[in-house]
Amino acid sequence: MAGSEPSREWSRDRVRSGRGPVGVDRRGGRHPLLPAFLQPPLSPAQLVAASFIGLILAGTLLLWLPISHGDQSQNFLDSLFTATSAVCVTGLIVVDTGSAWSPFGQAIILLLIQLGGLGVLTFGTLLAVATGRRLGFGHQLRVQEQVRAIDLGSLGRLLRAIMVIVFGTELLGALLLYGPMSADVGPVRGVWHAVFHSVSAFNNAGFALYPDSLTRYATNWPVSVVIMLLIILGGLGFVVIVNLEQRVRSSRPVRLTLHTRMALAITAFLIAASFVVLLVFEWNNPATIGGLPLHERLLTTLFQSVTPRTAGFNSLDYAQMVPASLVLTILLMFIGGNPGSTAGGIKTVTFYVLVLGVWSVVRGQPEATAFGRRLHTRTVVRAGAIVSGAVLLAGAALTLLALVEPEMEFLALMFETVSAFGTVGLSLGITDDLGNSGKVVIIALMYLGRIGFLTFALALVDQQPRGRGRLLPEEVVIG
Repeated sequence: MAGSEPSREWSRDRVRSGRGPVGVDRRGGRHPLLPAFLQPPLSPAQLVAASFIGLILAGTLLLWLPISHGDQSQNFLDSLFTATSAVCVTGLIVVDTGSAWSPFGQAIILLLIQLGGLGVLTFGTLLAVATGRRLGFGHQLRVQEQVRAIDLGSLGRLLRAIMVIVFGTELLGALLLYGPMSADVGPVRGVWHAVFHSVSAFNNAGFALYPDSLTRYATNWPVSVVIMLLIILGGLGFVVIVNLEQRVRSSRPVRLTLHTRMALAITAFLIAASFVVLLVFEWNNPATIGGLPLHERLLTTLFQSVTPRTAGFNSLDYAQMVPASLVLTILLMFIGGNPGSTAGGIKTVTFYVLVLGVWSVVRGQPEATAFGRRLHTRTVVRAGAIVSGAVLLAGAALTLLALVEPEMEFLALMFETVSAFGTVGLSLGITDDLGNSGKVVIIALMYLGRIGFLTFALALVDQQPRGRGRLLPEEVVIG
């Protein structure tokens, strides 16, 4: 939900004119649930970045407490790594979640996943809306940064819908998972396992209470199907889900927005295409699906075509996959889920817009189009900036990892780097072998991947532009 540029021109015009959505308290943009001395005048991007840092630090301190530890004591760096992975809904772990953390520690991890998936500002605003508090106009702009609400006038309704969608879906997922999981761990522990994995799946976190992730359920249809549906729903984005819900429930025809159409189209394409390609790549691999019956091959391959786009669960051992499958997985992790969702990566719609922009240039068209609509040039440029920044950031992190972990295989380091940046959580088994310097690099990369490159850049340089005349243009040679 973080990671996209706020509509700054629109917001400044509205603030200067003193106009805002009906029923909005325009006396200020402070959060209604926090005291004023805790809220300096920050831009939307800065507040998003700061809120995640605050939650990570709070989670680290709680996980560092002895009451949070399981069968062994955990040091500060591993507590920081786990808290960052949970808040950034990544799923990379340096210690086993089910044994290294006590029930209290696991509950802290689950809370961090929920808060990190929704976004700290979004969750606080949900509480404010539920208790009838009025939202300042500036605060609505900050929340828009996380939920990607296109119309601020409908932000209150959108947030209430998000509350119903999130907790309703997670509850339904837990009920569906309880049967098979309770049969595995017992009726009492089954409740906790069902709730934990439902929340983790919907928030695309990838945390599991089993040391082998979900490998034990690789051929279990009920568990695999429920987890896949939770991952897909969580990765669609709240704006898309609300638009679909309005389309289904409204007595009048409700048009699907261009964003919804593009998000659904690219999501379906990526799942279908990766399913076919992975099936071909792994068909004769005896270490993965080569020795399975046909229906189990199809199920496990479909699961692994859904989870790389930031969910992080695995039902197959990635270390046993052929190199071509690993490269495809890296690409899927880099793309990620939809904007405004619990997923990470550069986002599917960003990738789609960039492809359309390239295609329009190849065809000699002045502007990119999709579903009978014209895309703004600034949208295509922003997509290019996000992808370029992500490549540079991931490349710099990979270089650092290769420098501090010279004994590790380059492909494994690349896989780990993109997994951290895309907040995925998949690994070739090297995470717990990283040194302290390598862990710090991954921690920073998970944080930057969660809030988004553009949001981080805006948090550093966000300021009102100085008034000046337009500079003269001049052509340069490119390509």
